[in-house]
Amino acid sequence: MQPLKVAMLGCGVVGSEVAARLQSRAEALEERIGAPLELTAVVVRDAQKERPGIDPNLLTTDAEAAIAGADIVIELMGGIEPAKSLITSALAQGSSVVTANKALLAAAYGELMAAADETEVRLEHEAAVAGAIPIIRPVGDSLAGDRIDRIMGIVNGTTNYILDQMDSQGWDFSDALSSAQELGYAEADPTADIGGHDAAAKAAILSSLAFHAPVTIDDVHVEGITGITAEMVETAKDQGFVIKLLAVCERVEDSPAGPGLSARVYPALLPRTHPLASVHGAFNAVFIEAEAAGSLMFYGQGAGGAPTASAVLGDVVSVARRRVLGGRGQYERPLHPETTLLPISAITTRYHITLDVVDRPGVLAAVSEVFADEGASIELMRQTIGEVDDDGVQHAKLVLATHENTDAALSRTVDRLGDLDVVRAVASVIRAEGQ
Repeated sequence: MQPLKVAMLGCGVVGSEVAARLQSRAEALEERIGAPLELTAVVVRDAQKERPGIDPNLLTTDAEAAIAGADIVIELMGGIEPAKSLITSALAQGSSVVTANKALLAAAYGELMAAADETEVRLEHEAAVAGAIPIIRPVGDSLAGDRIDRIMGIVNGTTNYILDQMDSQGWDFSDALSSAQELGYAEADPTADIGGHDAAAKAAILSSLAFHAPVTIDDVHVEGITGITAEMVETAKDQGFVIKLLAVCERVEDSPAGPGLSARVYPALLPRTHPLASVHGAFNAVFIEAEAAGSLMFYGQGAGGAPTASAVLGDVVSVARRRVLGGRGQYERPLHPETTLLPISAITTRYHITLDVVDRPGVLAAVSEVFADEGASIELMRQTIGEVDDDGVQHAKLVLATHENTDAALSRTVDRLGDLDVVRAVASVIRAEGQ
């Protein structure tokens, strides 16, 4: 077989790892594929910058020339443009594409899959969701004959490290974030991670693939972890919970708005007995509930140059094998554009509410009245005596766990609780999952 020509767009931390492994493992990759891979171009911003381990003659700033005639294009640039235009051009000319670009896929998954389908080539993206953890192929292939009802995952290592340190070490949020930055888990500007946006992009991709519907990041409800305090973590621990930033994608049959899909990201309480509760440090895990297969969990390194490069190379081998054998095998593109994407208000959930209240008779009656008026109910109530303020008034902490209700009803309940004269402050509100 003639060598398969490979062009790579971008050469950062992941790209450098991919290029190095394409060269150092060339013989092993050829054995697995049935043809050699030839790295023909590496597109960078500065072709004069020295890049150890990469032949300077491969470096170029001309992306269009680099992809022309390539059998496989590896896109590791990130961002929407020019990545989208370059991938579209590569697919149109019949090149298979491997990408780790979660932002682009979350914005244009259906469009890009349709472009790949049009020219009967592959668009692989295993590295875009959970780093080295195989999740795209299991969902797209292994479970293709099943019905996936729910996916719940820890898909951002930065936030999992922060919350894990707050839980295990008793740190506050700022100390845990500083530690994550020192270890390289968090960027200097960690907004995309701690704001939940990175996880939301991955939730959009998983939803599109699992439910065959065009879900974009704009359809995902997003809340980050910046409001999580050491006191909230400690209260959760006392009740047998751990706080995790979760991406939840699910089919909903009985919402007030009718059946549809929900994709959301927020910090939530998980029972410590749940499999996801044991995911520590910067690791990721995805928990799938399928009709026939039941519950499945995928766990491993969710970020980093070497783990992500592993997923990229797995995709490269997959598309290269298909080119050698002449197979198509494209993933099913989104088939149900009419699917209803439900707002967070229509989701059925549970709240755990912590109130700072005045410790005097009638408090519990006033709180209960609000719940009754909104059609919500209390599953558990726990009160502990708090501080005495400067006016000599005794305060107490009231922790309330609700029964299931719509998010809209529970949100209205919280708003009304905050208006009660016996409530000094709504100290925290957090949803509960996995019960």
